[in-house]
Amino acid sequence: MLSQLAWAQQAAGKAAPSFFEQMMPFLFIFLIFFFLIIRPQQKRAKKQQEFLGALKRGDSVLTSGGIFGTIEGLTDKFVTLEVADGVKLRILRSQISGPVSEEAK
Repeated sequence: MLSQLAWAQQAAGKAAPSFFEQMMPFLFIFLIFFFLIIRPQQKRAKKQQEFLGALKRGDSVLTSGGIFGTIEGLTDKFVTLEVADGVKLRILRSQISGPVSEEAK
């Protein structure tokens, strides 16, 4: 009796969805992640790299650790910051988080 019922349901049902129809929800999820998470992060990283490449002596910056300083020296990997009169710190260039305006000082 149950097998006859199963055959009857299978015959009356719709055709199985195509591969494209099955993948549609995954495609929408990927697009949402791309436009809300991946793309803004890529833009932010590109902007940060441009900022780090344009650093010059005398710029006021903020480090990722929260230290304000003025750039005294630059190399490919390191930056020497003057944080007070006569006090200099050598940090990684990648640890500079952003510029500091004169108003923030």
